[in-house]
Amino acid sequence: MKLRIRDLREDNDLTQAQIAKILGCTQQTYSRYESGEITIDIYNLIKLAGYYKTSVDYLVGLTDKKKSS
Repeated sequence: MKLRIRDLREDNDLTQAQIAKILGCTQQTYSRYESGEITIDIYNLIKLAGYYKTSVDYLVGLTDKKKSS
């Protein structure tokens, strides 16, 4: 499963370090989330969905609808 977290981060001109700070993890851990080397936990997925104002379903590729109505 390819997460959309890298695309969203880049679309918003953010660094891995900035998002890592929001999640309370290291840049290295966040980088491993993006690469799929480790699985991001549901709590951090929820944080990212809230930050980007999208759904967890969108982040994990279950829907192509970026914004909820």
